[in-house]
Order: sequence, then C-alpha cells, then structure tokens
Amino acid sequence: MSGATEQETGPGGHSGREAVRTDNAPRPAGAYSQGVVAGGFLYTAGFGPQDPRTGEIPEGVAEQTAQVLRNISSVLAERGLTLRDVVKVTAHLEHLKRDFAEFDRAYGAFFTEPCPVRTTVGSDLMNILVEIDVVAVVHERAATD
Repeated sequence: MSGATEQETGPGGHSGREAVRTDNAPRPAGAYSQGVVAGGFLYTAGFGPQDPRTGEIPEGVAEQTAQVLRNISSVLAERGLTLRDVVKVTAHLEHLKRDFAEFDRAYGAFFTEPCPVRTTVGSDLMNILVEIDVVAVVHERAATD
C-alpha cells in the first residue's frame, strides 16, 4: 500500500482530491484517509503516537510527540514533502496544562524557523497523550513526482 494514491474527479472533469497512503504511518481506524491533496495543500488526518509496525505507544508526552511527528513525516514523504513544507499544525493534548511545556520542547526539535502556525488545545483523547494534524504546501515539483 505504500505510495498508493486515489484520485477523485471534480466538476468539469478536473482532479479534485487525491488520497495519500503509506504503510509507514498508522492505518486509519475509521472512514478517513491518512492524507488528502487538494487545492495545492496536503492535509493529514490527526495522527496518534502508535508505531506503524508494532502498534506500540511510547510512554510520556515527549516520546509520543516525537512518534506522532514521525508518522506525519511519513505521510508527507509520500508526496516528496517534509516538515519544512508544513504551514499549519493543530495539536491536541490530553493534559494541556500539565504537558504543554514538555510537548513544546519535543515539538520544537522537529521544526526550524519560520515555524508553522499552530493551535494547541486540550482534548479528551483515547488512551494517548498527543494527536496532531497538519497542512502542508504542495510544491509543483512534489505535485508532479
């Protein structure tokens, strides 16, 4: 399944959306895609910290943040993108007040200036501490690869 894409044709026969899938990130647990390319952007699903090969979840918010960002990086890589192409991040923390500082330190190790814009919210997550989704710019070179 690595590298698989599915295109949907929009009005007038123009390509509307393209699903992005990889075996290097956790498989969807429901009716959603790992990523979708539309309108010059790649939108990812919200990813948790599951290791895609073992299903294991690391302990601690820093370790979980790192695994989530590795999962997202794998989806981006299917379209020739990296975290440098990310322009918007939405992060959900199970324990916002308790874990924000540690999350932010771990998150910061993955991004360089200018960092993407980010919204961080407290959420009721299912047995995980962190979930993140991103929006990345698809460059011409990546769109045609």
